[in-house]
Amino acid sequence: MKLILWAGLGMVFCPLVGNADQNSRFADPFATHRQVSPSPGQQQHGADDPCRLNPISHPAWTLVDVVNQALCFNPQTRLAWANARYQAGQVGIAKAAYLPTVTLTTSLSRGINSSSSSNLQSTTISNTSSGSAAQAINRFTPVISLNYLLYNFGGREAVLETAQKTLEASNWTQDAVLQTVMFSAIQAYYQVFASQAAADASLVSENATGEALKAAKTRHEIGAAALADALLAQTAFAQARLNHQKTAGEARVASGSLANALGLEADYPLQIAPPSVPKPSREQDHNIHQLIALAKTLRPDLAAAEATIQAAEASVKAAEAGHLPSLSLVGTVGYNQTSLPSETQSWTVGLQISVPLFTGFNVTYQVRSAKEKLDVQRANFDQLDQTVSLDVWKAYQLVNIAHDTFKSSEDLLASAFQAERVAMGRYKAGAGNIIDLLSAQASHATARLQIIQAQYTWLTQKAQLAQALGRLDFASLPSR
Repeated sequence: MKLILWAGLGMVFCPLVGNADQNSRFADPFATHRQVSPSPGQQQHGADDPCRLNPISHPAWTLVDVVNQALCFNPQTRLAWANARYQAGQVGIAKAAYLPTVTLTTSLSRGINSSSSSNLQSTTISNTSSGSAAQAINRFTPVISLNYLLYNFGGREAVLETAQKTLEASNWTQDAVLQTVMFSAIQAYYQVFASQAAADASLVSENATGEALKAAKTRHEIGAAALADALLAQTAFAQARLNHQKTAGEARVASGSLANALGLEADYPLQIAPPSVPKPSREQDHNIHQLIALAKTLRPDLAAAEATIQAAEASVKAAEAGHLPSLSLVGTVGYNQTSLPSETQSWTVGLQISVPLFTGFNVTYQVRSAKEKLDVQRANFDQLDQTVSLDVWKAYQLVNIAHDTFKSSEDLLASAFQAERVAMGRYKAGAGNIIDLLSAQASHATARLQIIQAQYTWLTQKAQLAQALGRLDFASLPSR
C-alpha cells in the first residue's frame, strides 16, 4: 500500500515539473500569453486582428487586403511575434522564483546480506565445522525535498523586472516591425501600378515614334526628306521599343516583389485592384519641431529602446544582488522500506542562509558587464532619438517635394503634348525637321513618366511620413 501511495505522489508532481500539454492548465499558469498580442498581425494594444478577418471573397485584392496579408504572413511579423512570446515565457520563469520547488527522489535497490558462524566442539563422536548464510534484501527509499526562497535582498524582484521590461520592449519592437512591413506592402503595392503605368506610357511613346517613322519613310519615298530622317526615326523607334520592353519587365519584377512582401511565392498569380489615386495635395504647414516631438511619443521603436534601458537597469540590480546572502526554507520527508521487517521514516525542516564569500570574481564581472550593457542601451536610445527627428524631417520634406514635382509635371505634360502635336503637324506638312519631331516626342515621353512617378511617389511618401510619426495604421490608408 505504501508503494502505491508514493507512486501516486509521483504522478501528482510530474505534471508540475514536466512538459505540460499545451491545452492543459499547467501550460501557462501565470497567463503570460495575455501580455502578448494574440496573432502576428495585431498590435499589442490594437483593437482589430487582421489575421482573424473574414476571408477575401472578391478575386482582386484591395490595398487593405494586401496590408492584411502582409501583416499576417510576412515572416518578419511572425519572427517579431515569436520573440515576444519567447520573452513572455521568460517572465513566467522569473515569476516561478516566487514559488517553492518540490522534488521527488526515489531509489529501488536489491542487495545481499551475508553472515557466517563457527561452532567448534571437541567430542569423540563428531566435529562440526563453520557454516554461512546469505539473504537478499529489497530496499525502496522515496524522499520529497522542499526549497523555498524567502528573501535575497531584491535579486528576485530585479530579475522579474528585467523580464517584464524586456517583454515590453519586445512588444514595442513587434509594433515597429508591423509598421515596417505595412509600409513595405504599401510601397510594393503602389510600385506595381506605377511600373505598369510606366509600361503603358512607354507603349504610347513606342506608338508615337512608330508614327514618326512612318511619316519619315513616306517623305523619303516621295523625295521630300533625306534618308537620314528615316534612319533617325528608325533609331528613335528602336529605342522606344527597348524602353517599353524594359518597363514591362520592371512591372513583372514589381509584381514578384509585392508577392514576396505578402509572404507568398514570387510567381504567385496576384490579382490586385487598382488604387484610388487622388490628386496630390501639399502637406499642411506644420511646426516641424512639434511633429518631431509627436513622433518621439508615438514611435514604437523608440518606446522599445526606452524599455530596453529599464530592463538593463533592472539587470544591474539583479547582478549586484549576487554579492548578498539569501534566505530559504528547506525541508525533506523520507521513507525507507526494506523486505526485512524494518521501516524508517524521517523528516527535516529549517532555514538555510547562503552567503557568497568568494565566487572567483564572477559576480564582480557580472555587475560590470550589466553596467556596460546599460551604457550601450542608453547610447542606442540617443542615436535612435536623433534618427527619429531626421526621419520626420526627411519624410515631411519629401511629401511636399512630391507634390511640387507633380504640379510641375502637370505643366510639363501639357506643354510637351502640345509641342509634339505641333512638331508632328509641321513635319508632315514639310515645314519641320525630324530632329524637332523626335525631340518633342522624347520630351512628351519624359513628361508622362515624370507625372506617373510623382503621383505614386506622393502616395508612398504619405505612408512613409505616417510611419516616421509612428502612426501608420489602417486609418492612414487612402479610401477607395
